[in-house]
Amino acid sequence: MSDAQSVAVVTGGAGGIGGGIARRLAASGFAIGVLDRDLAGAEAACVVVRKLGVDAAAARADITDDAQVRRAFATLREKLGPATVLVNNAGWDAFVPFRDSTPDLWERVIAINFRGTLACTHAALADVCAAGERGRVISIASDAGRVGSSGEAVYSGCKAAIIGFSKALARELARDKVTVNVVCPGPVDTALLKSVGATEGGAKVVAGMARAIPFRRLGTPEEIAEAVAFFASPAACYVTGQVLSVSGGLTMAG
Repeated sequence: MSDAQSVAVVTGGAGGIGGGIARRLAASGFAIGVLDRDLAGAEAACVVVRKLGVDAAAARADITDDAQVRRAFATLREKLGPATVLVNNAGWDAFVPFRDSTPDLWERVIAINFRGTLACTHAALADVCAAGERGRVISIASDAGRVGSSGEAVYSGCKAAIIGFSKALARELARDKVTVNVVCPGPVDTALLKSVGATEGGAKVVAGMARAIPFRRLGTPEEIAEAVAFFASPAACYVTGQVLSVSGGLTMAG
């Protein structure tokens, strides 16, 4: 381990968008910490990352459990060194009209998508701030948090909360020269979206999404990763508190 290496920790980095982000940041020279509840998947992602010529380490954590999160960040710090970049990517949702939803579903969606982001950010913050101008917090929200999404009312609320949290945090961390930004994907071709499309009703929802996108296709994890790589780069050192939609023109929020 080099004392000078920059380390990016990607939550939910075992696959999908998180896997794409891990590979792209590795291509930029970051050592990669993959934090995921699926340890085997995280370790497999690390194998791919190491082939790009950088260090990588995996740690298991359910981000709804504060103690697990703290242990996972400690593990990654021991293996790679302190994090300079945190990418809050882990998330989950189920398409359910709000009138049909239950408090148990609300709690799960909020715990994973919002409270988990708070826990991971808090766990990484001392190291990220110590990195000064190299420090970055990049959160993956969703355009559902900017313009809403039918069947995703609670999820939309969580992603809107991440945007507000990130803007406030950007103000707090400006004194440390740490930037805090948000990437909002539109519909992306991932295993999660494929699972939504596995039912007849879900397939109609996914097909409708693709038709509504001006580019007439779903996004890819690699396209989301490019936006993250920009925010993680020295080129973005004077960009903070910003929200970037990557949606093929589906949403054009100001």
